[in-house]
Amino acid sequence: MFYLQKTIEISAAHHLELDYPSKCTQLHGHNWIITIYCKARELDKNGMVIDFSEIKRRIVDPLDHHVVNDVIGCNPTAENIARWCQQQIPHCYRVDVRENADNVATYEED
Repeated sequence: MFYLQKTIEISAAHHLELDYPSKCTQLHGHNWIITIYCKARELDKNGMVIDFSEIKRRIVDPLDHHVVNDVIGCNPTAENIARWCQQQIPHCYRVDVRENADNVATYEED
């Protein structure tokens, strides 16, 4: 099995739709650190699981310096951002989304 990991940083804004009072319902931003984990039994014809620049294109380009609510199609919690990222990357089985030093959400495919 081949594994790769890529960590990227995006700066973006979002607001959450919550059923309780929270300052997070107001538009605000984060410098998210997103770690992408991929695996494959076989490498592609170029000898890769996936090109690192392709991960960047699929995650950074649509999210960086954008309003995440306009991109992912659901309430942009860290958990939902992690799942959205996993769905964008072939061979991705896990994504960690770090909002700040204390808050990390992980989505891992079964």
